[in-house]
Formats: sequence, structure tokens, C-alpha cells
Amino acid sequence: MPILPESVSTRSLPGLRQVSQRFDRPILDNPYATTMAEFCAFFADHPPESGNRVALGVGSRGIRNLAVIVRAAVDACRDHGLEPIVVPAMGSHGCGTASGQEAVLRALGITVDTVGAPVCSSTEVVQIAETTHGLPVYFDRIAMACDAIIPVNRIKPHTDFAGEVESGLCKMLAIGFANHEGCSRIHQEGFSRFSRVIPQVATLILDSAPILCGLAIVENAYDETAQVEVIARTDILSGEAELLQIAYSNMPRLLFDEIDVLLIDEIGKEISGAGMDPNVMGRTTAGILAGYTGPTIRRIVVAGLSAHGGGNAIGVGLADFTTAALVEAMDTEATYANAIASGNPESGRIPPVMATTQDALRAALLTAGITDWEQARIVQIRNTLDVSTVSVSPALWAWVEDHPDLTWL
Repeated sequence: MPILPESVSTRSLPGLRQVSQRFDRPILDNPYATTMAEFCAFFADHPPESGNRVALGVGSRGIRNLAVIVRAAVDACRDHGLEPIVVPAMGSHGCGTASGQEAVLRALGITVDTVGAPVCSSTEVVQIAETTHGLPVYFDRIAMACDAIIPVNRIKPHTDFAGEVESGLCKMLAIGFANHEGCSRIHQEGFSRFSRVIPQVATLILDSAPILCGLAIVENAYDETAQVEVIARTDILSGEAELLQIAYSNMPRLLFDEIDVLLIDEIGKEISGAGMDPNVMGRTTAGILAGYTGPTIRRIVVAGLSAHGGGNAIGVGLADFTTAALVEAMDTEATYANAIASGNPESGRIPPVMATTQDALRAALLTAGITDWEQARIVQIRNTLDVSTVSVSPALWAWVEDHPDLTWL
């Protein structure tokens, strides 16, 4: 039998019109030069020992100018006598395999040719410490064999917990460098404990591993590089906490109060650790994200996967409807490995699958209980990392006209 009633499957959808959302826009003109300057200033106060091997930890996020920034870090280290390598620091991503994680970095533009240093990928870990409540602390074996380690990561609000530090250098130290084994073990603690577990584990790592410094990146609401800072080992916890507040102030958001259907063109691991960022749309598998102040959203439709997410469809479980195209592009191994390792199997569940995006929209409108579809408040975005341009249905046009930070395109 047909999934949708014939009266619904042939019903016209409201037309959408593009709108620009305006946010504050701090931006670095030359991320390479700024990164080089930051390292030069750091090395002036902390002269390294020539010939030492340094591991630069790079994760799976789609960070703007990532290859440029990593290249600058490599060049700065080499200019000061160090021998840099790149180590994947992404927990269970890339199917939790060495080749998979190297492929993720390659998709993000991180190769020996682009950054000037070899990528050394392995899932082997060593236990370097244990917390007071018996949690083993694991760390990448290759990185631990180096003389120095530098985590490179973007600082931003986390998708599932709030704390003094959230998604950034400390989480990369605790989970990213822990590879599949350590990532899975820490996620068994549950997100409700992450605000305590992450700083505690990061502190033990800072005391036990040869962490030299951290390279922190902050982006603006347009997914552009706003700030790059090298933080000394002893200041990583406090420095990251300060940058997190800046990152919060730069978060993109949807400038509406109520949305009947949010259509998201793509989700992916390089877009958000959750596939789509609950800080933007408010929804988590456990309910509304604590502290969320964005619009009320009744239904969410996810149309597809990003081209650079390796088929990882984590986060599709947050949607009400999806499409056959997404399911066809989905790598179940990558998705389920991530869902299980993160202790969040709900995020990998498949919602009702419709043949087309249009049918998914029709199903969303029907189940939202909206009789007159011309009165439906529909917002379409590319992904939760890019909301500078959105499309809206006629029911929101008056809202656009009255809002000082919304402009027709």
C-alpha cells in the first residue's frame, strides 16, 4: 500500500525564498601567518630540543582552513628544529580503524603533500593512568612514543553536555587520542558525567604524557577562522575555558521563534560530532538540549549525507523523516561503530524513509497537524554548520521583513 495517502502524495508544497542571516563576523585575514606567529611566540618562551619528534593530533571535524593551519604548525615546528608527524585523534571515527581514520583526514585535505608531514595512523593504545574511580586512561601508542604532542582542534560548544570545557583540546586529549578502545570506555560513563570526566582525564594526560602545548581554533558564525591560539600545557584547561565562552558568542543560530518543519540538506561527522548540531536545532536523543534558546521546531527532515563524512549517518536518529538517498549513502559499519562507541545507539536509528525529499516534507507537514500548508513555517538549511543563508516558506516572510538581521537574497 502507498506510504502517503494519494491526496497528500500529489499535494503541492509551499515555495521557498532565500534569506541571509546576519551575525557578527570576526575573521582572521591570514590563518597561516597567525598560526606561525603564535608558535614563534610560544617557542621563544619554551625553546624546544632540536631533533625531538612531535605528534600533531588532528581530528575528524570539518574545520575551515584546517590544512592551512596544520601546515603552519608543521612549518613552525620544523623551523624550530622539531620533526613533526600527524596522528589521527578522532576516537572511534573512520570505523575505528587506522586506514579509515587516515581516509577521514585525507577527505579533510590532510596528507603529507598538503601539510608537509607524514600521517601516522594506528589504533593501538597504551594505558597511561587511571582515575580515582577506576577509569583507565588510554592514549595513542604512536603519539606516546614521540618526544612531544600537540593537539590541534576547534573549540566549540559540545552537542550533548555543558561544562567549563566541552568540545576542544581537552576532549581530544581524553577521547580523540584514546582511539576506539579508549573512546568507547569513556563514553560508558555517560554524557551526564562528561563535564567532570573530561577535565579529570585531560588533567591526568597532561601530567603523564609529553604534551607540549595545544593549538586552539575558534570559528565565527559563518564557519570561518576567527581566532587561532597556541596554549602552553599548563594553561590548556583555563585557556580552553576562556575560548569556549568566545565560541559560544560566535555560535550560528536560526533567527526564528517557531518552525513547523526544518529541512536539513545534509548531515555528517565533519559538520558536527552529532551529525547535526543540537546547539542549532535544540534536539538530542535525550530531549531538548539544556540551555537551548533557539526556535521551537516541530518536525525535522534530513535529506542526505555530506560528501566528506565517510558515509557516517550518526544523528539521523534525531530526524523525524529521511530519504532513500540518505539510506543508500549510509555506511552502516561507520555509523554503528560510532553509535555504539559513543554510548548513544539512538543517534544511529533510521526514522521513516521516504522516496524523495518532497515526500519527506509532505509526511512531516501531515504529521505536524497542519491543515493549510500555505501557513506552514518551513525553514531549509544546508547543514547546521552553515546557516548564513536559509530558505523560508511564505508563512515566515512577514517575520523576515520585520527582523533586523534577516535580509532577502
